[in-house]
Amino acid sequence: MYYTYVLYSKKDGNFYTGFTQDLKLRFEQHTKGQVESTKDRRPLELVYYEACLNRSDATHREKYLKTYHGKAYIKRRLKSYLTG
Repeated sequence: MYYTYVLYSKKDGNFYTGFTQDLKLRFEQHTKGQVESTKDRRPLELVYYEACLNRSDATHREKYLKTYHGKAYIKRRLKSYLTG
């Protein structure tokens, strides 16, 4: 399985989207500051993920979620989380 995931930065209020084969390990790497792109944006929360059967599906979803429409989709899905 591959996972497309979205992290929320409590520091800057923005999202980070990525994909991985080991979601638990990758989230630990993010929270420990071992990922260059998010180490200065901690603390982070895992707020969304999707499981995919293969890598190409996961990368396709990652690319979509990084677009304007993909970001709007995530905001709609997380509306109650974001507004409290």
